[in-house]
Amino acid sequence: MKLTRFFAALAAATALTAAASAQAREYSVSTVLSDAFPWGQAAQKWADLVNERSEGRITLRVYPNAQLVAGDQTKEFSAMRSGLIDMAVGSTINWSPQVPELNLFSLPFLMQNSADLDAITGGKPGEMAFAAIDKRGIVPLAWGENGFRELSNSVRPIQTPADLAGLKIRVVGSPLFQDTFTALGANPTQMSWADAKPALTTGAVDGQENPLSVFDVARIDQVGQKHLTLWHYMADPLIFAVNQRVWKGLPEADRELLRQAAIDAGKWEIELSRSLEAKRLDDIRARGVEVAELTDAQRQAFSDATASVREQWTPKIGEELVEAARQAIAQP
Repeated sequence: MKLTRFFAALAAATALTAAASAQAREYSVSTVLSDAFPWGQAAQKWADLVNERSEGRITLRVYPNAQLVAGDQTKEFSAMRSGLIDMAVGSTINWSPQVPELNLFSLPFLMQNSADLDAITGGKPGEMAFAAIDKRGIVPLAWGENGFRELSNSVRPIQTPADLAGLKIRVVGSPLFQDTFTALGANPTQMSWADAKPALTTGAVDGQENPLSVFDVARIDQVGQKHLTLWHYMADPLIFAVNQRVWKGLPEADRELLRQAAIDAGKWEIELSRSLEAKRLDDIRARGVEVAELTDAQRQAFSDATASVREQWTPKIGEELVEAARQAIAQP
């Protein structure tokens, strides 16, 4: 009898263990940058919160440096949509080839500051952008931030559009970036970041544009970039998102857990990113970089020079979406 009870208890324990194992899930999360940058830290924070709140039942395994797409960050959205990637903390720039509406954030000089960006992401235009992502098979959950992109070069200070004339500037693989720098008289050159640093070192390209966090952590000043212009010409919000099939396969409680963890991780990362900017700037200056901070009139000159780009790209992004963004910015 005792032996029978022992085997019954063992069977019950085995069944419970099997049930628990069946409920445990692991998902891949793609990011372009490692946790040396706020972007990578956002993904890791999301993973940590999900692990904690699910008591270890759900694991998000972060794969930085776009390694799930062999380093080609522009393929991340397509890979997630096809199911090769479960989740991602992705860039509006990198996802814009598949979601043209996300070019909204790359329209030159649409936004002046973080308040303008928050008005867009936190209002109707943000909802419209999320709807455009959802329509293409990806469920967006929350916003993060890669920051406003600033301009650096190895040749001269940039304070007017004329200062950009003829400079070869490395840009990401987006036609909108090509059009923007062409309108400013520069010679935009598309290349991956892996190729960009050697090109900057040899002088094959004169400059680049990236958020302060990338300039600081990647030590771009060490490859000859001694002139930095703070012009806030466009922003790159991050998006926490899930493959639609993965999302539909989750119980409602797990969906809510993932969504709230993403929202909390996004808020945490945005605050972190912004709180570090002043120190990053001090550190960059301390390393001998000459920093130009534009006056309103100087920035307006760049805005005027790229007005045709905004006009050209507005129909491609969507008239209604761009107008909603302008109205959100204009509201007190």
